[in-house]
Amino acid sequence: MMAVSNWNLDKSHSGINFSVRHMMITNVRGSFNEFSAEVSADPTDFTSANVTVTIDAASIDTKDEGRDGHLKSPDFFNVEQHPNFVFKSTGIKSKGGEDYELTGDLTIAGVTKSVVLNTEISGPAKDPWGNEKIGVIANGSINRSEFGVTWNAALETGGFLVSDTVKLHIELSFAKA
Repeated sequence: MMAVSNWNLDKSHSGINFSVRHMMITNVRGSFNEFSAEVSADPTDFTSANVTVTIDAASIDTKDEGRDGHLKSPDFFNVEQHPNFVFKSTGIKSKGGEDYELTGDLTIAGVTKSVVLNTEISGPAKDPWGNEKIGVIANGSINRSEFGVTWNAALETGGFLVSDTVKLHIELSFAKA
């Protein structure tokens, strides 16, 4: 067993993305441009890792300024009262090889719920400059109404404008501190 190390986020090789079904026929995709992550982990046993990710809710980017403004409003995230989303790990289980199940408490708009993300952890590996790196890919989905984010509009043809299911796709790169 190696020692637990701190790992610094390499933001230029990282991204937090999501998609939401729109009008029951297409997906709206977006990302958060400002986020940070704190990780302490033994690179020989990731099941003991501690992970905290903080996302600036106002940094949402769906490539539509009007929609982004609505998402920041009290109808959705209410970023003036709740400027950050926070994920804190509560457990990591190995599923063999690079596959893990990452469980944590996610806080959105002041509501905290436990979420499970299917996660791949790659590395550690040394880059050409001798820096030790790990890569993390996490996928999952959340139900936005469980976080009190319930705004919607009924469609004439039945169903709703915005799905309750939000799919998450997160890719983070870290360098050993």
